[in-house]
Amino acid sequence: MTLPGARLPISVVVPARNAAGFIEGCLAAVQRNNPAETIVVDGRSDDETVEIARRYADAVLSDEGGGVAYARQMGAEASNQSYVAFVDVDIELPDTALSELLDELKERKLEAIQAQLRSVGGNDYWSRALVSHHRGGRSKSWFGLVASLFVRDAFLHYGMDPTFSSGEDIELRYRLEKSGAKIGLSGKVVVPHRFGSGFNFALGQWMADGSGLGRVVRKYGWPAASTLVIPAGGTVLGIGRSLLRHPQFVPYYALYGACNYAGIVQGLLDKKVQRSKSVKQFEPYRDHS
Repeated sequence: MTLPGARLPISVVVPARNAAGFIEGCLAAVQRNNPAETIVVDGRSDDETVEIARRYADAVLSDEGGGVAYARQMGAEASNQSYVAFVDVDIELPDTALSELLDELKERKLEAIQAQLRSVGGNDYWSRALVSHHRGGRSKSWFGLVASLFVRDAFLHYGMDPTFSSGEDIELRYRLEKSGAKIGLSGKVVVPHRFGSGFNFALGQWMADGSGLGRVVRKYGWPAASTLVIPAGGTVLGIGRSLLRHPQFVPYYALYGACNYAGIVQGLLDKKVQRSKSVKQFEPYRDHS
């Protein structure tokens, strides 16, 4: 058990780009969790993100435009603690979240653990629809990188694919599952996940999710093709649930499905992603400590 007040043996990595509206709340919450190290990896922001980050972080690095997957990898490689946590700028951790995640990871003998997400947003239609979708959809139980804790050596063993400009968490989850990695969703820790407002924000979410799925199939081929039915399932379930409870969200789910598949085509055509032919990428992590 982690002792109260002790500095946690965790390096927190926060990738950020033009996040001045979110990052202060995120980093202040991280600081209250008392990790040994906080690293912000900036994606060439042209707002006040870097200036704010320097007030809280132990190190502020630049990914030089490499993208979020590259940023996460860079932050993990620069870290110097036994555990590395990934926290997105739209997350504000409860004050004991990291210590509870660390205790649970050790108790369950996991290599990585993801906090449960409780989506929150604004009062506009698109924000409310996103919140309803993510609170009721199956994605809330998927392992990801939004608020997660890894054994550092395990993360570096699996690593990120820097060619993924979105969907890097989907690709990593695919490899972790194929490798038989010991990962899990926290049964205790719930963190708020903030959504932005407006149609353009929702559109960006749909396109990024869809293109990420397309990139996974481009990389792994037909063995990963089952991921392409995810938006269809989400659309059908969402429309059905909306007709019973919230009929105003039917247009949201129709657009969600259409835009996800537009994103999938975009991802399938992404020439930066190379077809994988190596079986070594599915080798499980071995703890040699």
